[in-house]
Amino acid sequence: MPIEFDQEIKRPDRPEVVVITGATAGVGRAVAHAFARRGAHIGLLARGAERLEATRREVEQLGGRAIGIPTDVADARRVESAATAVEEAFGPIDTWVNNAMTSVFAEFIDIEPDEYQRVTDVCYHGTVNGTRAALKRMLPRDRGSIVLVGSALAYRGIPLQSAYCGAKHGVQGMFDSIRAELHHRDSRVHITMVQLPAVNTPQFSWVRSKLPNRSQPVPPIFQPEVAAKAVVWAAHHRRRELFVGWPSVKAIVGNKAAPAIADRVLGESGYEDQMLDEPAGDRPDNLFEPFPGDPGTHGAFDHRSKSSSVQLAISLKRRWIMLGALGLAAVLGSMAAARR
Repeated sequence: MPIEFDQEIKRPDRPEVVVITGATAGVGRAVAHAFARRGAHIGLLARGAERLEATRREVEQLGGRAIGIPTDVADARRVESAATAVEEAFGPIDTWVNNAMTSVFAEFIDIEPDEYQRVTDVCYHGTVNGTRAALKRMLPRDRGSIVLVGSALAYRGIPLQSAYCGAKHGVQGMFDSIRAELHHRDSRVHITMVQLPAVNTPQFSWVRSKLPNRSQPVPPIFQPEVAAKAVVWAAHHRRRELFVGWPSVKAIVGNKAAPAIADRVLGESGYEDQMLDEPAGDRPDNLFEPFPGDPGTHGAFDHRSKSSSVQLAISLKRRWIMLGALGLAAVLGSMAAARR
């Protein structure tokens, strides 16, 4: 019988084995911390060796175990090799989190073909490669969970991020197809997508930018730990999709209702909303090579970022809220009937 949505996935009596791509900064690093607190054994995939080692140490300090595997997710053979290395170290993979990303902040006409290709290779083909490696192992076992870290921008493109938005739209289409195929197989392997709002990650300091001013996430901004909570929850429940934060809900629902209005609004405000009043200056970026140093999990916007989401809290408890509402309706109906 098919598993009900929101039903807990039963895990074997051993530490959970998790793979996280883009695991050494921002959302990926926060996800690694969250799984570590559960005692998970984690394969950390990213390009930068220095940050891999730093994240590995943090995972083990928090109660998990980890191996860092230098991996460019755009290379399918490297991803497959990393998956094999994780299973040799820790055993069968239970959960795979596709999180790696990069972007170029610029108008479409100013993005060079190789830049556009690189963003697509990391954000879209990287997710394809990770999902393929995970399914290759999970389908024969008929168990496992794959989390695609998405964005409200998978539904609603914004100016100055056409390459990233296009890739996330592609991931959304791939996700729909795989869901249907798993249903056809009557498979117990679970794939889910977590649609994020603006998050305070280091990407705004190292993504390639051709803007005159420094870039910023479109407010309101959430801390990476909010996203991590959603990702870990999604890995263990049968929710098809999980929206994080009211801004994500508004963007997705609003675009479905009135996309032409969204075009005009974003055309008028979308540029300035993504830029600070500070000149950009020259700086390295991580598009083709890892960014030097280790900026950690958070970006430069701690003072403006929310550490919780009321919308997410409600969404995670929606089953109990619905049952409570039905129970209250039944009580009120009984009271009304008694008065009559």
